[in-house]
Amino acid sequence: MSIVSDTVTAHLPSKRKTTPSGWTSFNAPCCQHNGNTADTRGRGGLISEGDTVSYHCFNCGFKASWQPGRAVSVKLRKLLQWLGCTDDSITKLTFDVMRINEGVQVAERKIEIPTFETVPLPPDAVKITDITEFNKFSIAILEYIATRNLDLDDTDYYWCPSLAYRDRLIIPFYFEQRIIGWTGRTITADKKPKYMNEQQPGFVYGLDKQTYDKEFAILVEGPMDAIHIDGCALGGSEINDAQALLLNRLSKEIVVVPDRDHAGKKLVEDAISRGWGVSMPEWSQEINDVGDCVDKYGRLYTLYSIASAAETSPLKIRLKAKKWFTTL
Repeated sequence: MSIVSDTVTAHLPSKRKTTPSGWTSFNAPCCQHNGNTADTRGRGGLISEGDTVSYHCFNCGFKASWQPGRAVSVKLRKLLQWLGCTDDSITKLTFDVMRINEGVQVAERKIEIPTFETVPLPPDAVKITDITEFNKFSIAILEYIATRNLDLDDTDYYWCPSLAYRDRLIIPFYFEQRIIGWTGRTITADKKPKYMNEQQPGFVYGLDKQTYDKEFAILVEGPMDAIHIDGCALGGSEINDAQALLLNRLSKEIVVVPDRDHAGKKLVEDAISRGWGVSMPEWSQEINDVGDCVDKYGRLYTLYSIASAAETSPLKIRLKAKKWFTTL
């Protein structure tokens, strides 16, 4: 038996039975999470063959499995959550499996759910929709919003009249309805730095918008790309463990859309190691990220293409990556 099989078995309900063929049946915990009524007929089935473990719901059709050499998948993490396994236990299992797969020692540590302090926006920042008197700087901000195919209903956009910020679009970072940071994106092509950020460690942009009815959460690098598709953003190209914990707590399939650059290649491998999905749609080569696709084809096509191209198989992801990053 493997540590994965042992963990799943340890959290099975006490009311269960095992058939001569090796299947353990019990009331499936997944049905009510997948739009069906709660199972009362023992339609959940688990079978272990050697170190491999497989779960199949014969009511709603949900499946999850694990075999040696693979990461703990999103679906298996969901199953464990529905069986009552704690987030800390699931995180520890994920790291234990990574250690076994890589054959290296990974320092055991408890990853705590990050907490964030409420922070102020830049001085004199005003919501774009509350501006009553416009000048050339605030008008330039509105023109920038239009050229980037953003909508004033997407999120709260701010502008600050002070010299340091007047040519930046300010986007607040929300967590549990509180402002806990912000980014100021320059609208001037040659101005450095491109972004001025107030971001606390472990924060993921867009978590508050990942409502219960969404089957998956799309993860990108930058907040502006996330705004286009109601997704989440790392605020960079690397995933830290606190961010991964917050994303996994959504109990949704995470689908990463990398930028077409070297940092994006590393992000793909990171996503694979965490058992997340990756989407690399068949966009034309001049499209480097979600924002470019929205500019050329619109939001609806961008979302459809991302959903259609999502893969969870590490082999298929790596094969697609060769084509996606062909110009590097």
